[in-house]
Amino acid sequence: MRKLITLTAITVLVATGATAAFAKPAFKGANLAPMAKVSLESARTTALNARPGVITDEELEKEGGGSGLRYSFDIKGTDKTYEVGVDAKTGKLLENGAEGANPD
Repeated sequence: MRKLITLTAITVLVATGATAAFAKPAFKGANLAPMAKVSLESARTTALNARPGVITDEELEKEGGGSGLRYSFDIKGTDKTYEVGVDAKTGKLLENGAEGANPD
């Protein structure tokens, strides 16, 4: 009986979304997302098409160039890490170069 109660409690927690505490945290700058016209997923695709590799960091930030709002991705390539910027309002590629000595 005790196992049935425990199993039922776990089922209820999962069904009600109580597992949200274990979900991946939002990306840096998620609070700016309502101002973006391009989704994070679309910007990721653009960035990875421009620079294949593995995204190690991502953020949405206000920064000069383009519309002033950009997704910034650090992408680990085979030889080094690159910073790729995608305009969050137009979807255009803004930056695609090796990460500097002092990454932001």
